[in-house]
Amino acid sequence: MISLKNLKMDRTARFILGFGVFAILQNMGFYMIASVLMPQRLKDIGIDNPDALLGTINAAGAMLSLFVNVFVGSMSDRTRSRFGKRTPWYLAGAVIAAISFYLIGTPGTGIGILLAYCFANIGQNMMTAPIVATLSDRVPEWNRGIVSAAYGGGITVGQAIGTFFGSLFIFRTGIGFASAGAMYIFAGILAFLLLPREPRNDTEQVNREREPIWRVIMKAFTPPMHAPDFWKAFICRTSLIVAYQMIASYQLYILQDHIGQTKAHAASVISIMSLITMVVAFIASITSGPISDKIGKRKPPVILSCGLYAIGIAMPWIFPTTMGMLLFAGIAGFGYGMYMSVDQALNVDVLPNKKNAGKDLGFLNMASCAGQAIGAVITSTLVTIVGSYIPVFPVAIVITVIAALSVWSIKGVK
Repeated sequence: MISLKNLKMDRTARFILGFGVFAILQNMGFYMIASVLMPQRLKDIGIDNPDALLGTINAAGAMLSLFVNVFVGSMSDRTRSRFGKRTPWYLAGAVIAAISFYLIGTPGTGIGILLAYCFANIGQNMMTAPIVATLSDRVPEWNRGIVSAAYGGGITVGQAIGTFFGSLFIFRTGIGFASAGAMYIFAGILAFLLLPREPRNDTEQVNREREPIWRVIMKAFTPPMHAPDFWKAFICRTSLIVAYQMIASYQLYILQDHIGQTKAHAASVISIMSLITMVVAFIASITSGPISDKIGKRKPPVILSCGLYAIGIAMPWIFPTTMGMLLFAGIAGFGYGMYMSVDQALNVDVLPNKKNAGKDLGFLNMASCAGQAIGAVITSTLVTIVGSYIPVFPVAIVITVIAALSVWSIKGVK
């Protein structure tokens, strides 16, 4: 006979595995493209100013994601009872993202790449919004930190592995784009198979269906009011993602244009950086989340992670060499992994209304989208105006300090 304790552990294991595998595969696919293959693709097709176009592409995809994330999160709140889970959204998103990312690698122009990337972001957010809302729906507070760590750790490990594989395919980009698309299909299918089933609640679904669709849409884009802690967490996440994207999305160009490496040498260094980030992010993930649960606090790990990330960003600024970039990968990678392991638990803790988890977490996930857009715009603007990557690093450090101050001021979470 299975005891209640064993049943809880079995469900916890499935949550850890489901969230972890989903995050790893999805981010492997995304960062293969966003960090390596797409920037190289822009150079291969002869774009005159690839830095500026990359910033435009990232900003356009991120701004579109702002709306998709909130809308899909709200709609998955509305449909979750009928389908048992928020399953149809992330399965459909997996197909859209996979096809769109593959199309980026087919012969075309900069405009074609921009359009394909925008559609890929629609699919990606159709996956992310309902999956993240499931963390609030289903995972109890007593082990939310360790499950959040599995998801956040999966993100950072997936980013590292994806960047590593992207560097391996830098001379065979067509195969790389196809492989990245396949990662999205596997992510959707395995999340469906691994995450525990959610019981139906037909009464709640009937009540939702009585609402006219225009009212549902209005509610979807109505942000939570009178929730200062929620918005402080939003500022923290936005700022840290901005700082991260300012460096991570341009690391290929930083190695080639700031440090002066060749295409082959840059690919080799990126592969080493990815391995370093993967190791340190994994260590940060398996320690930070459980420690956060044990001490019952979310803020100290986040503040410490911001400090480590700021130190990491300073390394290639102080040492514009290969070693500086490797130090960035190790120090900033550990800090970012620590933050991501606690991030979702903190976000759920500051929700003003758990019944609207999908919608409200959609707004918090907007921080990721806004961060990608703002980070890309800041870096491309600075490089275009100054003609150098040197000012990018101190600006990113200042933004990281803003992230630390915003989470420190949260009152309702320790």
